[in-house]
Amino acid sequence: MGIIKVENIRVYAYHGCLKEETQIGSEYRVDLEVKADLKTSAKTDELSDTVDYVLLNKIIKEEMAIPSKLLETVAKRILDRIFNEDNLVKKATVWVSKINPPIGGDVEYVTIKMTDRRKK
Repeated sequence: MGIIKVENIRVYAYHGCLKEETQIGSEYRVDLEVKADLKTSAKTDELSDTVDYVLLNKIIKEEMAIPSKLLETVAKRILDRIFNEDNLVKKATVWVSKINPPIGGDVEYVTIKMTDRRKK
């Protein structure tokens, strides 16, 4: 088993429960870690034998573009798509962070972390 990380994906999105958040939008950071068997790709040197991090980045950007009230909803959509679109991923963890959240304090970011495993 090996790990592939795609870190500090910066996106501008329109998530939140407040009307202003869905109109004005804000900065987000997404981090992803997937576990997969990387032995074959290490031998073959072929992209088709590994997890394509270009696809992972695309999934994250597309799902972040769909407005949601809760970051949990966005994180779950990202995980579901990863398992639907890449059969090599056995386990995935996603961190979705809202930078400078409007919560009435000096807070750098809030983060939702979710992990899921491939169903057998």
